Amino acid sequence: MSESIYIKSPHEIEIMRQAAKIAAGARSAGRQAVKDGLTTKQINKAVHEYIVKNGAKPSCLGYEGFPAAACVSVNEEVIHGIPGRRVVRNGDIVSIDLCATYRGFVGDCAGTYPVGEVSEEAKKLIEVTRQAFFEGIRFAKVGYRIYDIGEAVQAYVESHGFSVVRDFVGHGIGRGMHEAPEVPNYRPERGRPNPRLVKGMTICVEPMVCAGDWHVEILKDGWTVVSVDRSLTAHYENTILITDGEPEILTMADDI
Repeated sequence: MSESIYIKSPHEIEIMRQAAKIAAGARSAGRQAVKDGLTTKQINKAVHEYIVKNGAKPSCLGYEGFPAAACVSVNEEVIHGIPGRRVVRNGDIVSIDLCATYRGFVGDCAGTYPVGEVSEEAKKLIEVTRQAFFEGIRFAKVGYRIYDIGEAVQAYVESHGFSVVRDFVGHGIGRGMHEAPEVPNYRPERGRPNPRLVKGMTICVEPMVCAGDWHVEILKDGWTVVSVDRSLTAHYENTILITDGEPEILTMADDI
């Protein structure tokens, strides 16, 4: 990740809006494919086809060797699940994380969705994770600092008895999928860079929440991140733009 923060021009922001709209539509397509009896590979197929159909490229495909257009993670899998033959069943929760590149710029978003009827704990986890994003972006305004966002996310999540992952964080976004600055979902120790937010920054805020302990591990496939205690996990992400006023959520169009 580059150390310098890339401030976007009005022209670049307009392209990012288009990239983000495609990413949001792809998330919606993936969500609609989350049904009992379908495989994670079929969910990925819906995402891939939507992105290509709309004139963009699936940024995740081939990124550092990742083999699919979307990360599809089930239950205790936090992020980076590789789509395959796994069948999702009623009671599961499925996280879909994807990026779309359009005219050289990237839109990135994620969400966690229930398969049929799920437990009350799973419902609460999904709701808290999503709302934590909105609690965080209350501070995504000019003059605040990056860690103000993370502190708000952490406080909200922990007030509901859940925990936030520390090993993976949000990030800047633009021509690259991952740009500076890092955007943690917690307040790190003092002494780490904590830049102020300025107009024209584009960042991804993405709470990753565990029902149990926040510690995670990477499976032998080198990608799939799971909760160490195998508790349920959820993920919610949008690409946002820092403006003169309230943040603009670029990937919000198709999220319901």
